[in-house]
Amino acid sequence: MASSLYIGLMSGTSLDGVDGVLADFSGRGMRTLDAAFIPFPPDLRAELMALQAPGANELEREALATNALARRYADCVAQLAAHAPGPVRAVAVHGQTIRHRPELGFTRQTNNPALLAELCGIDVIADFRSRDVAAGGQGAPLVPAFHDARFGKRGQTRVVVNIGGIGNISVLHGDGRVSGYDTGPGNVLMDLWIARHRGESYDADGAWAAGGTPDARLLAQLLDEPYFRLPPPKSTGRDLFHAEWLDARLAAFPGLAPADVQATLLQLTAVSIARAIRAETAAHPVQAVYVCGGGAYNGALLRAIAQALGGGIPVASTDSLGVAPNRVEALAFAWLGYRFLRRQPGNLPAVTGAAGLRVLGALYPA
Repeated sequence: MASSLYIGLMSGTSLDGVDGVLADFSGRGMRTLDAAFIPFPPDLRAELMALQAPGANELEREALATNALARRYADCVAQLAAHAPGPVRAVAVHGQTIRHRPELGFTRQTNNPALLAELCGIDVIADFRSRDVAAGGQGAPLVPAFHDARFGKRGQTRVVVNIGGIGNISVLHGDGRVSGYDTGPGNVLMDLWIARHRGESYDADGAWAAGGTPDARLLAQLLDEPYFRLPPPKSTGRDLFHAEWLDARLAAFPGLAPADVQATLLQLTAVSIARAIRAETAAHPVQAVYVCGGGAYNGALLRAIAQALGGGIPVASTDSLGVAPNRVEALAFAWLGYRFLRRQPGNLPAVTGAAGLRVLGALYPA
C-alpha cells in the first residue's frame, strides 16, 4: 500500500527561506504532522533577488543559484523525513519564482528537482504552474483550490487572504464556487522600504508603519496603478511591483518621512486587498476573512484590512481554522503533489483563466 505521507516545500516572493510541512493524506482529510523552516543565507537571497531582473551571465548564475537552492530544499526534507512515522511518498516543491509573465506565455520557478531527488532519495514533483500557463491560464494563484478543500464550508462565504510578497485572495462562496486572484503587493514593498532605511528584512508586527502617518496623496497615486483596474483572472509579482516602480511614484512626493511612506505602503496592501474582497463578494455577505502567509503576523496590517473592509467582518489568521499561517502554502503544495499522483486536477479555470482543469506538475523519480 502506497504511503500517505507527503512533504510540501514553498519558498515565496519574500525570499526569506524554505517553509516545509510533513502531511498525512490518509482517510478523508489531511493532517499536518510536522513543519520546518530553513532560512536562505544572505548570498543566496541576494542572488535570487538579482535574478528577478535582467543581468549579465544569467544562465550560469541561475544554474548555480538553483543548485544551492536545491540543497536548502534537501535540508528541509531531511529535517522533516527524520520525524516521519513512515516512508514519504513524494516531495512536492514549488521552486523559487524569478519571472512571472503569463501574458507572454511563461512563468519561471527556478529549481533543480533532479538534484533534489538525488539528494533526498524520494520522488519529487515540481513545476506546478507551467501546465496551467500552457492551457492559457495565469499559472497563479494555485492555492484557491486547496483553500476550498481545507477551509471551505458550504452555506458560508469565507475569504482566505494569503499575504506573502504578493497578496492574493480566495473567495470560497457558500454555493461551492471559488474565485480569486492576486490583489497586488503584500509585503514586498514594505520589506523593500524597511530594508533600505533601517537594514531590517521586515517590519515586525507593522510597528514602524504604525509609528508613521499614511499620506493620502501618495496612497492615491499608488492605487492608480493600472493593474488594480484589470479584471480577473490576473496575477502579478516582482516583475511589476519592484523598487523602480515605487521610486517612480515617490519622486512626486519629496520630503516624506520614511515612516510615513511605510505607513502608506501598509495601507496600499490593506486597501487593495479590501477592494478586491468587496468586488468579489458584493452580492453575498462574508462571514469571515482568514489571513495566512507572513502578513498574518503583522497585527497593524490585519487591523488595517479590517478597517478598510468597513468593520463588521471578522479578520483572523488561519490558526483559527487549525493551520498555522506560515504552513498553509507548503501544505497547499503537498496537496497538489498528492493530487498529481492521483492524476487529479489542481487548478481552477475560473481563477486562473486556463482552458480547463489540468493535472499540474512533473515527476522526478528518486
